[in-house]
Amino acid sequence: MFKKREEPTPKIDVVPAQIRVTSILGESTSWKGELTGKGGIRIEGLFEGTIDLEGLIIVDRKGRVESDLIKADTVIIGGSVRSDIQAKRVEIRSTGRVWGNVTTVLFSTEEGAYLRGEIQMEEDVSEEDKSGPVESDPVKDKQKKVKPELTPKKTKE
Repeated sequence: MFKKREEPTPKIDVVPAQIRVTSILGESTSWKGELTGKGGIRIEGLFEGTIDLEGLIIVDRKGRVESDLIKADTVIIGGSVRSDIQAKRVEIRSTGRVWGNVTTVLFSTEEGAYLRGEIQMEEDVSEEDKSGPVESDPVKDKQKKVKPELTPKKTKE
């Protein structure tokens, strides 16, 4: 007469490592080197080096990155980045500061965000440009400026 009702088991969604933070570089930590692999990282301290990551990069409000090129699936910037960025999705938050060129499929900024560089929107971001080698433009090469360092230089007394 009374039958126990079978309740469905709750479904647990597992988020792939590429779209979630799996590592944190803490606020009082600085790191020099190379960052590669799969997964997500949140940078709260200082990172100097190359980044080639299949996943998410979050540069926290107090985070700083100094690199020649950042490659990732998604880059969210709330701190300071002095690097060119190549990603499928780039977000610059209101506290974010970027000195470098951005190549992306999806781009968004908040009011107050800062970008000194060029934005190039593509249908697909890949490691190699499909159009072939690009000849250098001597006028543009002369106009290129060296990215200033994030850390203040010590003065000699």
